[in-house]
Amino acid sequence: MGSEAWRNCGSRPMIKTKVSSNGSHHHEIEVPAHSTFGDLKNLLFNETGLEPKEQWLLFQGKERENEECLHMVGVKDMSKVVLLEDPASREKKLQAMKRDNGISVSCIAIASVKAEVDNLAMKVDLSHYMYHRTIALSKLYNLIGFSWQVAALDSVVHSETKLDEKEFVVLTELLMLQLLRLDGIEAEGEAKVQRRVEVCRVQNLVDTLDNLKARNSNSFGGNSNHSASLTTKWEAFESGVGSLSAPAPRMLTTRITNDWQLFD
Repeated sequence: MGSEAWRNCGSRPMIKTKVSSNGSHHHEIEVPAHSTFGDLKNLLFNETGLEPKEQWLLFQGKERENEECLHMVGVKDMSKVVLLEDPASREKKLQAMKRDNGISVSCIAIASVKAEVDNLAMKVDLSHYMYHRTIALSKLYNLIGFSWQVAALDSVVHSETKLDEKEFVVLTELLMLQLLRLDGIEAEGEAKVQRRVEVCRVQNLVDTLDNLKARNSNSFGGNSNHSASLTTKWEAFESGVGSLSAPAPRMLTTRITNDWQLFD
């Protein structure tokens, strides 16, 4: 109701309307008897949080327009008015909620992969391995995460200690399994950004392993096949979920020491 209309109301009587929403919620709104349905919507916004444009007000089974006056259509004290949310507005909110929930689920899934990469239980300090440079690979696998395992292999390779190629292969395949987990996560918005960051991180670790494997082989006169890098189609992540295939299960046929069994 405009300011002129409100002034014209002056000392006119107030009426109390009973507004029902969702069949179970009731609001008692007191307004001047000559108010419009638009005025009633503005007051209902404070009660329901629904914007006036998102409200449908029905009286005597008919939707009422904003400019219609309450008293002109028969609204009296304690008359019942029904409030409905505009279906298009409700559908838009549901879609936004689904999108937000999807992002939340994706972020949780990505965080799980990140934790797998980061937080393998630390049993022995990295400096201990740098001192005992010829410790077996089974000891190396007890470091805090894949990043530290790669760093430990790097220190051993630079110490000119010969390592078996399977040490690089197994760790690479463990990283590739995490890559497959990321590939299976549907992500949009912020979750998609987090997913891409973690993919790049795994890529860098695998690339580092490729270089270490080649250096390890070349330093000891190994054949050229040992220096071949793992071919990984990182760009496949731009083509959608499920675009990658699992790595060959070489690690499943490799003899694993008791210390490796510390992994879950």
